[in-house]
Amino acid sequence: MSSDVLKKRKAKVLRSEGSTPEMKRGRGEGDMADARVYSEEVELDGRDPEQDYQQYKQTCESLATLMGEIQELKANGAKEGCVEVEQRRLQSCIHFMNLKKLNRLAHMRLKRGRDQTHEAKQKVDVLHLQLQNLLYEVMHLQKEISKCLEFKSKHEDIDLVSEEEFYDEAPEEISRPHLTKNDKHQLTLARLDWELEQRKRLAEKYKECQSTKEKIQKSIESKKEHLGSLQPGLDAIMQASLPVQDYLSMPFEQTQKQTEVARHLPPSLYVLFVQANAYGQACDKNLCMSISGDVEEAKALSKPPEDSQDDESDSDAEEEQEKTKRRRPTTGGQLDDKRREMLKRHPLSLCLDLKCKDNSVLHLYFYYLMNLNILTVKTKVSTATDLSTAISAGELLNAETLLNCLYSNDQGRETPNPANRYQFDKVGIVTFADYVAELGHPYLWVQNLGGLQFPGDVPECGRVGSSLSASHMETTMKLLRGRVLSRLALHKQFTSLEHSIVPISAECQYLFPAKVITQLARWTTITHQDYTDLTYTRHVTDAGLAKETDLYFIAVVERGTASLQAAVVLSPRYPEVSPLFSLALSWKGERSGRTDDNLRAMESEVNVFKNELQGPSPGHQLLTNQIARLCVCLDVFLETDGQDDSVEGPREFPREKMCLRTVRGPNRLKPFKYNHPQGFFSHR
Repeated sequence: MSSDVLKKRKAKVLRSEGSTPEMKRGRGEGDMADARVYSEEVELDGRDPEQDYQQYKQTCESLATLMGEIQELKANGAKEGCVEVEQRRLQSCIHFMNLKKLNRLAHMRLKRGRDQTHEAKQKVDVLHLQLQNLLYEVMHLQKEISKCLEFKSKHEDIDLVSEEEFYDEAPEEISRPHLTKNDKHQLTLARLDWELEQRKRLAEKYKECQSTKEKIQKSIESKKEHLGSLQPGLDAIMQASLPVQDYLSMPFEQTQKQTEVARHLPPSLYVLFVQANAYGQACDKNLCMSISGDVEEAKALSKPPEDSQDDESDSDAEEEQEKTKRRRPTTGGQLDDKRREMLKRHPLSLCLDLKCKDNSVLHLYFYYLMNLNILTVKTKVSTATDLSTAISAGELLNAETLLNCLYSNDQGRETPNPANRYQFDKVGIVTFADYVAELGHPYLWVQNLGGLQFPGDVPECGRVGSSLSASHMETTMKLLRGRVLSRLALHKQFTSLEHSIVPISAECQYLFPAKVITQLARWTTITHQDYTDLTYTRHVTDAGLAKETDLYFIAVVERGTASLQAAVVLSPRYPEVSPLFSLALSWKGERSGRTDDNLRAMESEVNVFKNELQGPSPGHQLLTNQIARLCVCLDVFLETDGQDDSVEGPREFPREKMCLRTVRGPNRLKPFKYNHPQGFFSHR
């Protein structure tokens, strides 16, 4: 529908109602000159929104009804200009105009509501701002109150005398008891005045003492100069007395220098030095001590860092930083540096020289690992004569194994400090045994000599420090000397054994008959793995009597066609722990101590009844006596064996030994016990 048609229809409606704008304007101007101008805003105040809403709904329903009627008329064939259709169109236009008016009223109500809401919000914002200002003022006042309450005067830090002392000592012109006893403020002022008076007196006294101190200091300086002038003369006297000191074995000067150096030892090495020195003076004149290392470096370690040094080292630090920027270390290099730093030794070390009876010397070098807090030791043996080289004696004086198991189960392969395990994990050290050859062995007895006690150890009677060192010193020194003597004795014995000679000392000749036909054919050393591979040593291995720290040998004794092989386990604690023999005989077949009762009896002769073969104390001849007894037992075994009557000719092993009975019991045991001085063999 075009706009012209709509305008025409609107004009018709207005004419029918008699309310066109021109008509309204004419009535308004003619009838009421002073009447109020029509305004929808004024009308809005008198209208009810609910009624407008109901009118809106009714108008919409009426409009929908008219549209339906128009559609129905057109459907029934009504033409375009039909009167019924035009009437309904006019009514629809009136409803549209009514809807527009209601829409304008709704927008005006919305605008008015928004304006009222904005005005209310502005009022609330003004009130909120006033509230914030009031709260800020309250907070400021509270802070000022807190400052006033927390204020402390300087006189509160002064330790004043008590009120009783104040009234007893202060004069009345300062104490003013008539005023101060009732007024705390005046009392505090009076006490402060008395404190000031006392400090003035002390300041005067301090000046007097300072002048006295300066006079005494000058006197001391003059006496020092006098004593300093005496030093050259004393040095000349000490130099002249050196031959006398050497002749009397009283090296005072050397001892004094050593004592000066000992002041810079770490605590554990110092305890060892003091206790060893005391033990040497009291019990062992053959114990000598010396301190080696860089004394200046040790002094630098004991000095605390100074601020001046920091200033001087600023340039060095900058240079190091520049170097590190140029060359960034790899992860592996950093770990190596950390390991070296953790395993760092103290610059000073202690050397103990333990002299033995045959002029041999055991050198003990003690080191202290600063970061691990443990002591280690390295050894070396010096002999007066050049020992003949024996292949089987190669491990006897080996510095790595010489002191193994000096005390039971003390192998010195792992650190005894439990805290070191966590330190090793940080730098990637798997086991301390990899560094023993370089750093030394951390034996438990070494820690005890240095006064170190760790949670894993069991203290004796609660001794620690120097007391712990003193309690172990004498026993350890005796064990060390005994270990060297036993190894030197074994060295000499092994030299003879490798030449098929069983050395028997004159003191032990009575243990064996005059004539022994069986001879030692071979004496060789074997490894622990070789020993465990032997079939006739399985029972020793299963019992846990063959350890990796032991030494292993094979001895072969022969007589005629019979060959007896003995596998020997030699403990590092020999002769305290006797050697252990396992036997296998090759004669008329193969047999061993596990399959033959007589061979088992021969093992008992050398293993069980070892006390008869100990010889003179300390029993260094035990090993050779056992081998000699083994030769005698083989003679008895072969000579008492029955000969087959079907074989003609002389006996292979003629009877040379006198035996009361050749066999006894259901096991047919032979008489292996030698009875001195009768010279016959009997059963046990």
